[in-house]
Amino acid sequence: MCAPRSAIRQSNCFRRSGAGAHCDAPGTVLMLAFGVVQVVLSQFPGLEHITWLSVVAAVMSFAYSFIGLGLSVGQWVSHGGGLGGRIAGAAAASPTRKLWNVLLALGNIAFAYTFAEVLIEIQDTLKSPPPENRTMKKAAMYGIGATTIFYISVGCAGYAAFGSDAPGNILTAGGLGPFWLVDIANMCLILHLIGAYQVYAQPIFASVERWAASRWPEAKFISSAYTVSIPLMQRGSVTVAPYKLVLRTVLVAATTVVALMIPFFNAVLGLLGAFSFWPLTVYFPISMHIAQDKITRGTKWYLLQALSMVCLMISVAVGIGSVTDIVDSLKVSSNPLKTVS
Repeated sequence: MCAPRSAIRQSNCFRRSGAGAHCDAPGTVLMLAFGVVQVVLSQFPGLEHITWLSVVAAVMSFAYSFIGLGLSVGQWVSHGGGLGGRIAGAAAASPTRKLWNVLLALGNIAFAYTFAEVLIEIQDTLKSPPPENRTMKKAAMYGIGATTIFYISVGCAGYAAFGSDAPGNILTAGGLGPFWLVDIANMCLILHLIGAYQVYAQPIFASVERWAASRWPEAKFISSAYTVSIPLMQRGSVTVAPYKLVLRTVLVAATTVVALMIPFFNAVLGLLGAFSFWPLTVYFPISMHIAQDKITRGTKWYLLQALSMVCLMISVAVGIGSVTDIVDSLKVSSNPLKTVS
C-alpha cells in the first residue's frame, strides 16, 4: 500500500510545484498501517471467508489499469513520444540502463504469472458442478489472457508517452493528469494490494499451520480453538485458534519489517518474480504434464524442455537485473525507509 499512497503524495506535490519538481514521499507510517490491516484480515481462516475482498481487489485492478492506460495514451497523443525510449527534450538512457529496466519490467510481469502457489487454494473455494478443475482451467485462461493484454497495452502506452523516463508505477509519472483521476487510480491500487496480499498469504498461512500441526500434534496451544460470531460475514462465525493468531501475526510482521528494510517496490517484485516464475509456473507444471501424459522423448518433449530452459534463462537474467537495481537504489537512497518505485 505504501507505494500507491506515496504516489498520491507525489501527485499532490507535482500539482503544487510542477511536473519537474523533486517530490519525495517517505512511507514508514504507511507501511506500518498496511501491516496492521493485514494482521486483521489474516485472521480469517481462508480465502472462502473473504470472497468479497477478492472481488473488490479484482474490480480495483481493472479500474486503475484502465485509468493508467487511458492517461498514458492521452499523454502520448497530446505531448508526443515514441517506442524508441526517448521523448522530445529528454536525455537518452544508456544501453546498460535500458537493459536493466527491461529485465526489471520482465520480473514485474513474471510476478503476475506466479499464481501456481494459490491455484489449488482458489480451486478449493469453488463449488461443483461443473467440476472445479474445468472451471479453474477456464478462469486461468481468461485471467492470463486479460493480464497479458493489459501488461502489453499499459507497458507500450506508458513507454511511448514517457520514453526511458517512464517510472515503474506509471501512475507516479510527472505530468500525468488530471491529478484527481490519478489519485483515484492510486486509491484503487491501494485496495487491490490489500486483497492481493491475502490471496498470496493465505496459502502460505495454511502450509505453515499444517506443518506446525503435524510437528506438534498433541500440543494444547495448537489444538485449542474458539468459535467467534462475526456479523455481515458469509458463514456468520469463524473458528479462532490462538496459535494461528500468533503465527499469522508474526508472519505479517516479518513481511512488514522486510518491506521497511528494502522499500524498493518494483525491484523487489522483479526479484520475487525471478525466483518464483520458473520453478512454480514453468518447470513443475511442465514436468507434471510430461509425467501425467507419459510423453516420451520426441518433438513435443524437446519443445517442452526448450520452453523450460528459455524461461529459466529469463528468470536468471531478471534476477540479475533486479538485484542490480536494488544495489543501485541503495547507493543513491539517503533514507532506507523511503519507498522507491
